[in-house]
Amino acid sequence: MSADRLSVALLGATGSIGASTLDVVVRHPGRYGVFALCAHSSAPALLDLCHRHRPRYAVLSGLAEDADLRRTFAERAGSELLFGSRALEQIAAHPDCDTVMAAIVGAAGLASALAAARAGKRVLLANKEALVLAGAPFMRAVREAGATLLPIDSEHNAVFQCLPQGDRGSAVRRVVLTASGGPFRAAPLARLEQVTPDEACAHPNWVMGRKISVDSATMMNKGLEVIEARWLFDLPPERIDVLIHPQSIVHSLVEYVDGSVLAQLSNPDMRVPIAHALAYPGRIESGARPLDLGAIGQLAFERPDLERFPCLQLAYEALRAGGSSPAILNAANEVAVEAFLSGRLRFTAIARLIAETLQQVPSGDADSLEAVLEADARARRAAAALAARLQGKAA
Repeated sequence: MSADRLSVALLGATGSIGASTLDVVVRHPGRYGVFALCAHSSAPALLDLCHRHRPRYAVLSGLAEDADLRRTFAERAGSELLFGSRALEQIAAHPDCDTVMAAIVGAAGLASALAAARAGKRVLLANKEALVLAGAPFMRAVREAGATLLPIDSEHNAVFQCLPQGDRGSAVRRVVLTASGGPFRAAPLARLEQVTPDEACAHPNWVMGRKISVDSATMMNKGLEVIEARWLFDLPPERIDVLIHPQSIVHSLVEYVDGSVLAQLSNPDMRVPIAHALAYPGRIESGARPLDLGAIGQLAFERPDLERFPCLQLAYEALRAGGSSPAILNAANEVAVEAFLSGRLRFTAIARLIAETLQQVPSGDADSLEAVLEADARARRAAAALAARLQGKAA
């Protein structure tokens, strides 16, 4: 790779963030090069990406060693194929990699994102669960290794853009994360009992994967973002608010002690925060459509209805409880969403399963990766048992 180009490793290359990242990168071939592309088990999709972008390395983290696949990647794409989850950590910490896009969904992305932070990389964090599960050890690793941490979630990236660099809170009264409200913002509450996975995944503004689309529909996604904001911006939960903003134009706001409120606006396109993070502290063209406020006409805001969105309340409660409660919350949510997407759990039972898991699994220490992973495992076992019981009752 040319010495004057930043080498980018993309963890989660076959997802929606991966597609948006590659779209931005290829617009600036003299500035960025693709060092590695990583996926879980989608070998054909990853091979196609490698054929187009010619990374030095490819990783299939969910597959064991396969000599035929290794040979195929070498012959068709010129990429060295690695296998297993440890390969993700190897790539994230590789001395020839400058920038790591951490875009693996869920707890599965924690170890590789942490490896990038410990190696002092420029970490573009699209995996919010890394901070939800392990906020204290993750931020400690960033500080100790001198890593650069740049948020990719549109809401946190918006807050980051509205904060004066070097001053993380002394003049800030609160931050306000916006949420679209998802596909059921105005649906009758009785209707939610019959929601199907396809309906829950039909987001009105954003193109996202199925898991995060369900999280948006329940507003758990926003709850996880509240927890993430606590660690990114060192703010207590009472200074992090949420507003529903159906147009998804204002991505977040920062209110200062003098009464000023700064907001970041753009069309709902993940290429905007990705381009910002890739070029920070500069700016590059992202490919996003320019914002035309005259054509939009009006921007609306409303407070979230916690009866409709109980998952948001559960996230605040877990954040206030501290310890491993956020890790337990996240694990229970991942189990519940998977059960819903596979047809084993009703949409309205997602919040119930999470609440019962939080009650059953005691919170403990969360100051080390080992403690967090142990809490995650305990919560998954409890949540799986609850999912089976709730499925039986529904049947």
